[in-house]
Amino acid sequence: MGELMRSLDFLQIEDVPWSRLTTAYGRATEMPELIRRRRFREIANLIEHQGTLWQATPWTLLFLLRESAGRRPEELPEEERRLYAAVWEAVLLMDQSGEPLPDYPSDPMTLLSEEELLWPEDDDEEADEERWMEEEPPGYDPSSFAAYFAYSRRLLTEAFPDAPFTRTEREQES
Repeated sequence: MGELMRSLDFLQIEDVPWSRLTTAYGRATEMPELIRRRRFREIANLIEHQGTLWQATPWTLLFLLRESAGRRPEELPEEERRLYAAVWEAVLLMDQSGEPLPDYPSDPMTLLSEEELLWPEDDDEEADEERWMEEEPPGYDPSSFAAYFAYSRRLLTEAFPDAPFTRTEREQES
């Protein structure tokens, strides 16, 4: 288990305010059940979309990767490998953009504990649509957004340091 995963070892799935985090298609309220049921295709569609990672992405990865600890990628179900590869592809797209990542919180728990980074407790879809129209919806300031990519990268490389999807093209050629 890597450093980031160890630092979050205390965190239980019930501790994450899933209903206050977003995915590509709304709130992450159902994510704990999808994780428990290992619904990889559904999860993949929610945590990565067109090269974008979402508030729920690193937390979802954390709990999925805990379940996969000690296993090699080739030992995992195909859908699970595809999920990790899709997230990794988004991370690489961010890298290839040439834009440096802004500074982001050194403690990932900041993303769950700072009220202004979480969506309101109401689960009103109409109000959520209005929030998405804001210049900077909750949790999507440049620093927090960068953290979703940085923490997702770290979790995947800690879990699978030798997997083809976590190695750069140069490393794969050698």
